[in-house]
Amino acid sequence: MSLSPFHLAIPVYDLPGARRFYGEVFGLEEGRSSSQWVDFNFYGHQLVIHQQPKTAAQDSVHSNPVDGHDVPVPHFGIILGWEQWEALAERLKSFGVSFVIEPYVRFKGQVGEQATMFLFDPCGNALEFKAFKDMSQIFAK
Repeated sequence: MSLSPFHLAIPVYDLPGARRFYGEVFGLEEGRSSSQWVDFNFYGHQLVIHQQPKTAAQDSVHSNPVDGHDVPVPHFGIILGWEQWEALAERLKSFGVSFVIEPYVRFKGQVGEQATMFLFDPCGNALEFKAFKDMSQIFAK
């Protein structure tokens, strides 16, 4: 499957803190930047953090129940290969990242088996990172 890179711009009220988080904690390569925004290579996609005053959505989190967990909404993320997901989970733990939903495996041993984890960046943007044992199951019903 060939994918086109997506572009996502998100608000951050602490540009230096968010820059450190995405650059150092995640290890993302930085692209162009200004005093108001920074581009990152988000696993082949363009993620841009934009300086903006704190929003109401960043002050209070909405969540929906999924498999006994409170999943923050909205959220964004990426689907990684299984080993890449495991390595990222270990990297984030080594940086002392606090998870909203700790890394775990859903549907273990079943069709659609997937690993997932949720966390917030320093400015309250929710992220989810997933991996599927069988990538052909991403859109399965």
